[in-house]
Amino acid sequence: MRTLLTTLDRRLFDRIASREWPGAQRTLPRLSRSANHGLLWFGIAAGAAALGGRPARRAALRGVASLAAASATVNTLGKRSVRRRRPLLDPVPVIRQLSRPPITSSFPSGHTASAVAFATGVAFENKWWGLALAPVAASVAFSRVYTGVHYPGDVLAGAALGAGAAFAVRGLAPTRAQLAPPARPRAAAPALPGGRGLVVVANHGSGQRTGPRPDRAQEVHGVLPDAEVVMCGGPDTQPLGEALAEAAERVRQLGGALGVLGGDGTVNAAATVAVRHGLPLAVLPGGTHNHFAYDLGIETYAEAARAVESGEAVAVDLARFRAGPHREARYFLNTFSIGAYPELVRIREEWAGRIGAWPAGVLAAWEVLRTAEPLTVHINGRRRAVWLVFAGNCQYRGLGLAPVRRHDLADGVLDVRVVHGGRLARTRLLAAALTGTPRSSPVLREARLRSLRIDDLPDGTDVAFDGEVAAFQGGLTLKKENEALTVYRLLPES
Repeated sequence: MRTLLTTLDRRLFDRIASREWPGAQRTLPRLSRSANHGLLWFGIAAGAAALGGRPARRAALRGVASLAAASATVNTLGKRSVRRRRPLLDPVPVIRQLSRPPITSSFPSGHTASAVAFATGVAFENKWWGLALAPVAASVAFSRVYTGVHYPGDVLAGAALGAGAAFAVRGLAPTRAQLAPPARPRAAAPALPGGRGLVVVANHGSGQRTGPRPDRAQEVHGVLPDAEVVMCGGPDTQPLGEALAEAAERVRQLGGALGVLGGDGTVNAAATVAVRHGLPLAVLPGGTHNHFAYDLGIETYAEAARAVESGEAVAVDLARFRAGPHREARYFLNTFSIGAYPELVRIREEWAGRIGAWPAGVLAAWEVLRTAEPLTVHINGRRRAVWLVFAGNCQYRGLGLAPVRRHDLADGVLDVRVVHGGRLARTRLLAAALTGTPRSSPVLREARLRSLRIDDLPDGTDVAFDGEVAAFQGGLTLKKENEALTVYRLLPES
């Protein structure tokens, strides 16, 4: 059987090598060389990460991880387990042959394994992007036979290894579709075909910091043509608070829903108004980070639009904080913090428009390291010296003082993390600010609570919540409000 397969493999190679393939002579050898060491796929991944949004970056990362797994498998197991000579180049026209043919074992094809692994990994994140890459991956695979460096069997084996590597990576790091949010409480919300009855408050100032601002009204009407759009945050427009108040009154007349296009701070203001008026909220992710929208499962305007048109919605938790019994309550959808982090946010936002978000974050962290001091407060009645108090609305995944992703937005808890003052706490704080992925340490304490009391805040203490910064003094009480907000979201298929 093995002899028969080898004979068939060589006959098929001879037929491919001796046949004229229109248009292939100029493109396939170049394409084959471009895939050396995975450079073609790394280039595609880098372009997607630089020019695309969060879904594109995630797809690029999964594609590269799958490629790396496939390459490691081929080089450590495949080529060492089966020693097969490269094909004889006699039937291959000289013009097709590579200038530097490989000398390693012919079985399996590493180029094919990398190509299939990358395309399959991307497809797990987005099937349409994967389909777009499939012809390129197939062409790379065919080019290895066309140029005479592999038998067809080598290519088939490489393709199988590449697909297997992508599946293995998916098993270790499940995709968003595999980790669909749990069955959160479904909530009643009107279906609004075309967005009829939806009033969207669009923040002109959200999102990109440089270059021309996009036409927010046009963006909304591109997915919800019948929605009403109210602009704010720009020249000759209303302030955000006034725009939201007027939009809420208009929604009550229409019997529809309130929409918001902007970042987390804008969504926070809209959620407060929606809760006050008992309105469902539609979130269109138009900010820089869009933490709440992404955790909700809304990553594009199109996803938000489909949920609005179908009337699919869930109830999510809010976290409320109040400075005193007679002060108005405020809410946060994502995170609340005091200590060094609010100062870092303030400095970062001040510099980000001039030098970019990441460099501004690094410089802000250095400034905080140089000037900040621990804060002495009472936490649930106990006196503490702290660098940071972090509270998340619902439990965040991962370790550290400021993790960035949640799986369930209706779990009924505050995710509280406190960085105590102590030896090397300043250094740990800087490392956390620079990397965004701090690990647990002796100065970090975590708890899941229903409420949190912070007393004896010095006058003018900065508090950060959902990307906004405000000054407080005295005491603060944080409490959960379970399933307080109705939000449009596509529900998992049952």
